[in-house]
Amino acid sequence: MTRDANRLENLWDDARATGMSESEQLLYRSNLLGSDKRVTNYGGGNTSAKVMETDPLTGDPVEVLWVKGSGGDIGSMKMDGFSTLYMDRLQALKGKYRGVEFEDEMVGYLPHCTFNLNPRAASIDTPLHAYVPRKHVDHVHSDAIIAIAASVNSRDLTAEIFGDEIGWLPWKKPGYELGLWLEKFAVENPEAKGCVLESHGLFTWGDTAKDCYLTTLAIINKAAAWLEERTAAKPAFGGQKLPTLPAPDRRAIAARLMPIIRGLISKDRYKIGHFDDQQAVLDFVGSHDLARLAPLGTSCPDHFLRTKIRPLVVDFDPANPDLDRTIAGLAEAAEAYRQDYKAYYDRCKRADSPALRDPNAVVWLVPGVGMLTFALDKATARISGEFYVNAINVMRGASAVSTYQGLPEQEAFDIEYWLLEEAKLQRMPKPKALAGRVALVTGGAGGIGAATAERFLKDGACVVLADIDEAALLQTADDLTARHGKDVVRKVQMNVTSEEQVIAAYADAAVEFGGIDILVSNAGIASSAPVEETSLALWNKNMDILSTGYFLVSREAFRLFRTQDIGGSVIFIASKNGLAASPNASAYCTAKAAEIHLARCLALEGAEAGIRVNVVNPDAVLRGSRIWEGEWLDQRASTYRTDKEGLEEMYRQRSMLKRAVLPDDIAEGAYFFASDLSAKSTGNILNVDAGNVQAFTR
Repeated sequence: MTRDANRLENLWDDARATGMSESEQLLYRSNLLGSDKRVTNYGGGNTSAKVMETDPLTGDPVEVLWVKGSGGDIGSMKMDGFSTLYMDRLQALKGKYRGVEFEDEMVGYLPHCTFNLNPRAASIDTPLHAYVPRKHVDHVHSDAIIAIAASVNSRDLTAEIFGDEIGWLPWKKPGYELGLWLEKFAVENPEAKGCVLESHGLFTWGDTAKDCYLTTLAIINKAAAWLEERTAAKPAFGGQKLPTLPAPDRRAIAARLMPIIRGLISKDRYKIGHFDDQQAVLDFVGSHDLARLAPLGTSCPDHFLRTKIRPLVVDFDPANPDLDRTIAGLAEAAEAYRQDYKAYYDRCKRADSPALRDPNAVVWLVPGVGMLTFALDKATARISGEFYVNAINVMRGASAVSTYQGLPEQEAFDIEYWLLEEAKLQRMPKPKALAGRVALVTGGAGGIGAATAERFLKDGACVVLADIDEAALLQTADDLTARHGKDVVRKVQMNVTSEEQVIAAYADAAVEFGGIDILVSNAGIASSAPVEETSLALWNKNMDILSTGYFLVSREAFRLFRTQDIGGSVIFIASKNGLAASPNASAYCTAKAAEIHLARCLALEGAEAGIRVNVVNPDAVLRGSRIWEGEWLDQRASTYRTDKEGLEEMYRQRSMLKRAVLPDDIAEGAYFFASDLSAKSTGNILNVDAGNVQAFTR
């Protein structure tokens, strides 16, 4: 990539911005800045504008601070992501300030400054925007800037790069006192365009939204150019110490490691994994400086809030790979990290510190392979990885031009266990019932499979859709992604009768999410013919898909469940025909009966490992089901002497409850067995057939 290609591009469109209100231009500017991770990472930084508004009570014009609210993301936020506060009341807060020992109490006064009953909570950075005597203010966490801010001589470097254009302030925890510091600097240096905050980031300002945006870009680009000139000829992180393995090998190793790690750290709450082997990560994990830099921890507060203060480096030598030895040492490494984290907590805790949080590592670095990150959901695992990539880039830049320094341990702890951050965590919504769990759904592009995936996704699960039909699989995955987001849906084309494809699908799931907790075995076929007209090929096709296919996906699920050692749930979507025979369907009925008996056998084998195996038995689910397309529909209509249009009504009338069975009904049965609602159930059969006395299990 050329040097110019590494520069931030001016994306401001005057034609688009014309006619926008000042607050709308603030949103426009915010989204532009947040669209590029070189400017700031997800959820990082904040933007503001001081706007004249009409007071809803008096009708008088008043100055209002619009500033990104607590917990938002400038790249994706909408207008409701901003807090709005009366500027005169924010100024009046200075009279309530009792000094730095009491600065946290100032957050409690911010709701009293709210304009127009805005429910969006104000963030702790509000004073830093309020008291800068400029109309528009940006605060971002650019890698190039933080590389300078995290150097031991960051003040000198800032002066060398920017002169008087940009100032510098020493490290101070974000909050009210820092807001007063920044105000003092801006007042005393009226020509300055911003300020670098040591170990934190960049503040810039301007008189218009566009000016502020352009200043932010220019300052970041200037820092990036300066860094490039001084680092171009230097090897990253002291040069390569260990080789980087080929991409297929990296992925295969990640697939082996991730379920084991996930099991080790999911004993209390399920975790989701993410794998990243981009070049910046590979440069770091294979470098001479890895052993020195990784223990130092990250510098920017946003980083270690997402990644913990430091990563866990896995003992693996890609020059002499012995993966079995590495795997044998993972449990000990995980426990050593937990003990080290607990010791860090005990050293730094204060009388009013929140209780110890999850002591497991978030970031796992594997030399020659890449980075594994784990969190309570996929988005957080991915974002944690992105934050650590930012930290890698910072360490790279700082080490090349100076000496990198992380935050002092006590300062890091005081941010991580800040009571204000704890309050934010306590406001988080309660996790959904399937949060942190991963489901593999075979026949995932069919009516029942898609409905089941939808049901699981609604309750917080991640889903891997597996299907043999590539076009239908793509469409179903796109539909679910549009509703639930790209983080939680994956697809894999798979023939359940192919041992190689089944094994590969589970490896893909392990790399994408860290493992599997739920298998919904739903791949199906239907055939109808009198026994004397049933060919051996037709008989074998039913057995291959409905019996052998269910065995293969279950066997691989059991292997993965035992590797994780956190239990699991297998749900077979069988059929009423597995219990009650139907005319002219001997191959289908026999294969479905084999399914049900296989489930009974697996329930016996899995119980001691917390693996539950249950069966949902549908009947006559016509809508959305691909097995009812073509010959099968014609054959069943012929068997029951009706036409296509009358078949669903015939099945409805045949049922005891006189109700049609829909894909969503089967999905609810699958959800019951997947969730903790059925935590004490295994070996069960749930008929979802609107009532059929022949299919009663007893």
